[in-house]
Amino acid sequence: MDSLLVLCARHVITQRHLPPLPADLYPVLFQLAFLDGRPWVLRDLVAAWPFPVLHVQRLLSHRELLEDRPHISYVKAVIQAVVAQLQRELEEPGLDSRWVLGITAWPQPPIPAGIFMVSSSIFSSGCRLRVLDMTGVPDIPDEQSSCCSTVALAKACVEVSKHQQEFQRHRPKWHKGCSGAVTAAATPQILGVDVHADLVVNGTSYGILHNALQTGATNPLRLKCREFKAENISANMIVPLFDCLDPSCLRRVELYVFGLGGLSLILPHLSRFPELLSLTLWYTTMDVWHPTPESANRIRCVARQLGMLPSLRELNLGCARLPGNLCQILCNLQAPLESLDLGYSSLLPADLTFLSQSIHAQALKRLDLSGHNISQDLLEPLQLLLMETSTSLLYLNLRDCHMADSHLAALLPTLLRCSRLRFLGLYGNPLSKAAIKDLLQKTLELPDLHLVVYPYPLDCHTWDPSEFDCYLFDESADEELLSAAKAEFSQLLANSRRTNLVWTDDPKGLEALDYFSL
Repeated sequence: MDSLLVLCARHVITQRHLPPLPADLYPVLFQLAFLDGRPWVLRDLVAAWPFPVLHVQRLLSHRELLEDRPHISYVKAVIQAVVAQLQRELEEPGLDSRWVLGITAWPQPPIPAGIFMVSSSIFSSGCRLRVLDMTGVPDIPDEQSSCCSTVALAKACVEVSKHQQEFQRHRPKWHKGCSGAVTAAATPQILGVDVHADLVVNGTSYGILHNALQTGATNPLRLKCREFKAENISANMIVPLFDCLDPSCLRRVELYVFGLGGLSLILPHLSRFPELLSLTLWYTTMDVWHPTPESANRIRCVARQLGMLPSLRELNLGCARLPGNLCQILCNLQAPLESLDLGYSSLLPADLTFLSQSIHAQALKRLDLSGHNISQDLLEPLQLLLMETSTSLLYLNLRDCHMADSHLAALLPTLLRCSRLRFLGLYGNPLSKAAIKDLLQKTLELPDLHLVVYPYPLDCHTWDPSEFDCYLFDESADEELLSAAKAEFSQLLANSRRTNLVWTDDPKGLEALDYFSL
């Protein structure tokens, strides 16, 4: 049942005009306008926002709320309000932004196109917004327009910059003072708004984003990038974008499908960002199956450039194909890593041995070794590595590692020494129902364990176990046998009274977690 506050707030947002409101009501109204699908209300709330900071994700509490809705219309509504505020400040620099007329264009009842309704009320709190934080807002394109948050933000920055230039071009260059003397008119100074956002750059967003970032610090609407993700564009296109970003803001970079040559071009520009915590290099081709003097030199070059990132704590090299080269890649890092993703990277026993003896082992909180066949020569090095990480490790993903019952039995004593472990992923491994039940019962002694992603039990499949294929594993499950196995696992959990412990066969539960959520 809704509280009285929520009922009153919901009544307010259904009104044609926003009445004068206490500042404390704005966060509640923002949440309800989002949940009830009223972007026009969001626009009017932001236009009169009484606080210096608006953090969208924090207001909505849960990222799931953002992901479950076609949020681009909400993003546009928020941005339109900020753009209107800045344009008003440019045109009327003497206007006290704390006293702003409420301008509404709410679609109920219907209003003729192009006609805006001006509220007779004045918001005494007024718009004080100076920082709009949209980090964490998913950059999902709109199905109809293909517009995404990055494009909408970039267009807004370009629009405000053009408005500023146009205003300065046509404003009076001279004015007459009280004494009659003619002096140069002062350029109006406004505080502007900083927009903190996670940016996704691809073929669609590149041009407008580059234009927006080039407007720089002189733009009243300044784009501050926290996370930068590049997809399907060349290294030569990425470099100019990095050169335009604010060095103090960038925390995370994701790059996809680059060879050593492209990385050698990009990585030197990352040294501008002293607070960069996380670097993801997905599907990087290291060219090490057939090494040449040139590829060896490029690996050393990449390692040196990684060593120029003093704050780096998370490194993702998923699908990087770097057998036998982990030591060369990590040798120049200035501080221990806390998160390392090496999934599907074709590691050799020597790589795991190096990692267990490195400065990183006892600092690692998150480790992903998915896609490595531990049924061969990796089991013993893996045991040694887990022994060294046991005091720090919170997250371990061993998906698709060809782990049979005997391998799990050998690994289990070491796993149980990881006393701080919270998340464990074993999806896609050929484990029997008996082995999974044994794992469940024994890991109950891990007090912080919160989530385990287990595979479909091998004996719940219609295939011959000798024909196991981790990539087709879930397609051959017998639904009746699988349901019975799940019921047994659920009963064991219920008997344990560990209400905070989740066991699931859905791999998405673990993949959604990252270093920053630990």
